Amino acid sequence: MPKGKAKGQKGKKITLKIAKNSIRISFDGGRRLDLSKMGITTFPTCILKLADVDELDLSRNMLKKIPSSIQKFQKLRWLDLHSNQLEELPEAIGTLQNLFYLNICNNKLTTRNLPEELNLLKNLRILNLGLNCLDSIPTSLGALKELKEIGLFDNALTTIPNSVKKLPKLKKLNAKRNPFPDSTNQEEHSDSIKRIETLYLVQEKDLCSSCLKMCQDERDKLNKLENVTPRPSKKLSFPLLLTPNSSAKDNQEEWRLR
Repeated sequence: MPKGKAKGQKGKKITLKIAKNSIRISFDGGRRLDLSKMGITTFPTCILKLADVDELDLSRNMLKKIPSSIQKFQKLRWLDLHSNQLEELPEAIGTLQNLFYLNICNNKLTTRNLPEELNLLKNLRILNLGLNCLDSIPTSLGALKELKEIGLFDNALTTIPNSVKKLPKLKKLNAKRNPFPDSTNQEEHSDSIKRIETLYLVQEKDLCSSCLKMCQDERDKLNKLENVTPRPSKKLSFPLLLTPNSSAKDNQEEWRLR
């Protein structure tokens, strides 16, 4: 009995054979090591021999720590660690320069234990920090100039730094259910981030008659839509920043960049 109990505390042991059999080919032809929902409590060191994979999924386990040896996965583009028990991340995560997707949602991360090296992930496009214990967001995340989507929902945030809100390529920011000072600010943080990529201004006199009519027709259409279509209170949905836990999608493709 004691032996069985000890085994349960250690969680499932992942062997190299199990890991090799867990490699899948992703939709874009990359190699994904899928060890999600395996009851893992400690990072399986055997997978360091498979460090040439493009994607690593360790989500929905019971991991408390990610070792510095994660830096061996230099080809990694996609890392999913959501729904574990992580209280910190290693500084070495900043060495994963090819990473464009990082999901660390639904853990026990605090602001103090977010490594500053996250700002070194220059190619990161999607970052999910939702459902953690963050009371602030480091202004240094403003260095992630390629970031397009960020999830900050269900934390303890009272503000979001301008360096993050004004990231040049940011299209989606989910900051729902944070204790912002008032409902107006919360709506502002959770609202859509509008970007005008290119804006050309010309005077009407410089347009030919056909171009002028086309512009006027388009403007009339927009005005009609604004008058007819009711404005929703929640303007954005976040298909890539879903809340995990019991409502998480079993199909991990739901979490992927389309």
